[in-house]
Amino acid sequence: MSIFPKDAMRVLKETSRTFYIPITFLQKELKDAVASAYLIFRAIDEIEDHEQLDNDVKYTILMQISELFKQPFDNEAYLRILGRTKDQLPEVTLRLGDWLQVCPKNALPIVTSAVREMAFGMAKWAKASWEIRTREDLDDYTYYVAGLVGVMLSDLWEYHGEEKTDRELAIGYGRGLQAVNILRNEKEDLEERGISFLPDGWNREELFEYADENLAKADEYMKSLNKKTILLFCRLPLALAHKSLKAMKEGREKMTRAEVEQTVAEVRLH
Repeated sequence: MSIFPKDAMRVLKETSRTFYIPITFLQKELKDAVASAYLIFRAIDEIEDHEQLDNDVKYTILMQISELFKQPFDNEAYLRILGRTKDQLPEVTLRLGDWLQVCPKNALPIVTSAVREMAFGMAKWAKASWEIRTREDLDDYTYYVAGLVGVMLSDLWEYHGEEKTDRELAIGYGRGLQAVNILRNEKEDLEERGISFLPDGWNREELFEYADENLAKADEYMKSLNKKTILLFCRLPLALAHKSLKAMKEGREKMTRAEVEQTVAEVRLH
């Protein structure tokens, strides 16, 4: 029995509304495993994204977290790694140890392996100040922050739901969602963090093409899913990504709240 399931869902709802709803579609064991993973991903993402922390500090913390996940988790060691930055970090990050306890034991190796890999990739890109020069750089970055989530989910589907899926298409699904996020936050990332995720010589047009190409892989990925709860989980973020992309191509900043609510209703009814 997981220790903090209700509390975990509260924090998940506060930190990731896009994924809170689809996670509620999943059955108990998978729901706990995926909720746990998303909370931990969010915990380390808050370190990577933090506006006050120096890139070298981010690199050191994230690399140490990656190393920490090579053995059974030690919460005291984790809090020592955070050190003085604790005062600047949100609840979701400080309570990473709690989120691990939500994860069913048999799913733990799949989740912790993904967390270890993501923390390593985030550390690498923090050290490089997110200087993305080429398409390969963009592929590498979007793999670490999103594509590997697709692989982890595919591993969980196979373990729990007997769904066999193509890992390359799963990576494309993650990359497609991340490309839409990059497009949506492009101005903010540049103004507030001084970061551009566009490879040299690219403008928004190429990034739209990159998003389209990867979302096409996500559409292909969907065809291999049969279990209704997993289908529903995967369908909602993808529908929102397609519609967000369409809105931005029309020159709008994002979808309206009404459009989001309508999309959620459509997916639920499907």
